[in-house]
Amino acid sequence: MAYTVSKFDVWTTEITDRVGGLATTLEPLARAGADLAFLVARRQPHKPGRGVVFLGGLSGAKATKAAAGSGLAKSNEIAALRVEETNKPGSCHKMLRLLSDAGINLRGLSATVTGKKCVYIVAIDGAADADKAAKVLRSA
Repeated sequence: MAYTVSKFDVWTTEITDRVGGLATTLEPLARAGADLAFLVARRQPHKPGRGVVFLGGLSGAKATKAAAGSGLAKSNEIAALRVEETNKPGSCHKMLRLLSDAGINLRGLSATVTGKKCVYIVAIDGAADADKAAKVLRSA
């Protein structure tokens, strides 16, 4: 099994849980030409009226300035990997087993299949564990 692995900084902010809340947060990034690698947004049930957004793939001064102006901040606690492979039954489990066997605890996981490929966004506690996870997957 061959994995294509990319590491990304994670940017995050709280947003208002209302119609257009996420669009308003992302508008400055779109105007700046930011090309995101991933985006995850959700409500925060323990904070009524609030949501949270996580995104990655920001590069360049214009995009990072727009992100900061939109309230986003680069997280020092979360790093993310984008992992791509050929989709087969059990693919995700095999990838997760490799990380588990290497002692890597996940903070979160998003997965999707497009065509014959599956793509995972793996959130990990900190850059050091993300580097370790990337090494494990690239050598598999």
